[in-house]
Amino acid sequence: MGYHAERVRYSPIVKRPPVRWPNGARVAVWVAPNIEHTEYLPPPNEYMDPWPRTPHPDIREYGFHDYGNRVAFWRLLKVLDRHGIRATVSLNVGVLDLFPEITQAMVERNWDYMLHGIFNTRYLYGATAEEERAFYQDCIATVQKHTGKTPKGMLGPAITGTIRTPDLMAEAGLIYHADWIHDDQPVPLEVSGGRKLISIPYSYELNDGPLLKSNIDGVEWAQMCKDQFDRLYREGERTGMVMPFSIHPFRIAQAARIDYFESVLEHIRRHDDVWLTTGDEIAQYYLDNYYDEAVAHLAEMARYTSRRRHAG
Repeated sequence: MGYHAERVRYSPIVKRPPVRWPNGARVAVWVAPNIEHTEYLPPPNEYMDPWPRTPHPDIREYGFHDYGNRVAFWRLLKVLDRHGIRATVSLNVGVLDLFPEITQAMVERNWDYMLHGIFNTRYLYGATAEEERAFYQDCIATVQKHTGKTPKGMLGPAITGTIRTPDLMAEAGLIYHADWIHDDQPVPLEVSGGRKLISIPYSYELNDGPLLKSNIDGVEWAQMCKDQFDRLYREGERTGMVMPFSIHPFRIAQAARIDYFESVLEHIRRHDDVWLTTGDEIAQYYLDNYYDEAVAHLAEMARYTSRRRHAG
């Protein structure tokens, strides 16, 4: 089928069949720490220059990310352990080779792994179909080798991709894509070959990367997260919603900020009817219980729209 001009058919959330999470949960909450590594001297890419603030090496950006793996990851780990959070790592898979201590800590906690490229300085822009196929094979094999798990989803490396990315993801056996940020529920993505792929909610609006890099401070970020959860919790009485936490240890787990993140977890855990889970589990539950119903609903909406157009 090749490239789809419309990967995602429009579906107003108020018209969809309701989604019910396990045990009647109103909100599925998943925490996605971005465990990344940036290269001291990244390879050239004609489409995008990593960290173009300065000619390479960019010591400031390299050191900032290195702090995340030396110090901030371990600070974040203690908070997640304290609250019983099993994370979904948005993973630069090169971390598994470079930092065996981090790998061991994640494996011991049975975390799930969402592909996020090899390093944060290598992109899919400009990749041929065969290069992109090889990329998925390499990333999946690396995760399997080091963790014993098979990744189910991807956040594109530095949110990059090609026109073929959803098709090739599904071909490689992945079931969810986090790049789309267009909904508060999982929704089907149209791909070739009769395969199934969904998008699941991720967030740039609450992402500590861009927000804490701007003029937003920790207090305001934490309040935004609580406000987001409170609204989704109210709306979740009618149909199940998803609350993603898109975080980076080198930002939110700075000593001056980590308490704000913990205050958000404390706020969420004071509520009943919350499913603290992983991206993998959300995607699989939706595929098993709601995907076919959603596809049928989208097809009926398309027929209705077509009838209205012809009638007009």
